[in-house]
Amino acid sequence: MKVLAVDIGGTHISCGAVEDHTLLESVSIEADSRNRLADLLPALEQTLHAIAERHPGAYAGVGFGFCGLVNPHAGRVLAANGKFPDATAIDLPGWARAAFNLPLALENDTRMALLGEHHAGSAQGSDVVMMTLGTGIGTAVISEGRLLRGKHFQAGCLGGHFTVALEGRLCSCGADGCFEAEASTYALQDVSRNWPGFQSSALAQEERLDLKALFHWADRGDHVAKEIRDRCIAIWSACALSLVHAYDPDLVVVGGGVMKSSYPILEALRQHVEAKAWTPWGKVEFRTAALGSDAALLGAWPLIAQQNEIQLR
Repeated sequence: MKVLAVDIGGTHISCGAVEDHTLLESVSIEADSRNRLADLLPALEQTLHAIAERHPGAYAGVGFGFCGLVNPHAGRVLAANGKFPDATAIDLPGWARAAFNLPLALENDTRMALLGEHHAGSAQGSDVVMMTLGTGIGTAVISEGRLLRGKHFQAGCLGGHFTVALEGRLCSCGADGCFEAEASTYALQDVSRNWPGFQSSALAQEERLDLKALFHWADRGDHVAKEIRDRCIAIWSACALSLVHAYDPDLVVVGGGVMKSSYPILEALRQHVEAKAWTPWGKVEFRTAALGSDAALLGAWPLIAQQNEIQLR
């Protein structure tokens, strides 16, 4: 069985074809989440058709990951928090039927990434929490072997919006001091600009200040970058601790491009949780996500398989 896969992010869209544990091909398309999703669908359709032609065979569906709250049963985007303003009005299952004559399975992007890691990566287990560190802080949960969604489809995927600072920065969600508002790429410019000594730091010369740049200059001894990096890691550690207390996992899987840094982020998170968590049953295991930016695409396969009630091997 093959499936087509789409992963909609805030800055790019990934398209691919997946067969079981194998990503046959992936193509990335630049995207700006301030624009309309409907205007991007023709390019997605063209890209997916070209991929399918290069990998012929029977396709069972289109797995579609979206960076917001979704109703997977109805195939509708519920809320995008300012991204792709028309997304809630689009009939994505209807688009897939018209474009490919295939059913579409819709899921939150981090949940789909967790499905990918659970099926083909680092998240093997029945009770798993995933954190992705990047533009925001994405989270997803598998509890007792089942993907956690909740009555209103918010369960498990809003861990980045737990409060860490009561009088902290205003978050895009409307709350103050969320983990995401204090330690993510989208918050980093504001955090850094207000940091003592920022103007004399190498960070001030960065055209695009993101986590990669932050860790780069911290590794090279820039003291402002080191201070902000250490603050980010402390906040991520507190986030991991909150997720452990909230969802009772055996395993925490951490993803995002920043995990390629030479700094031992995973070990810092593990040590904090080991020291602070109330887990009388034992220690939580920590692993780095194995699939990188391909995780959500690979998650399309189990998503379609579950929708079609196909037995996973």
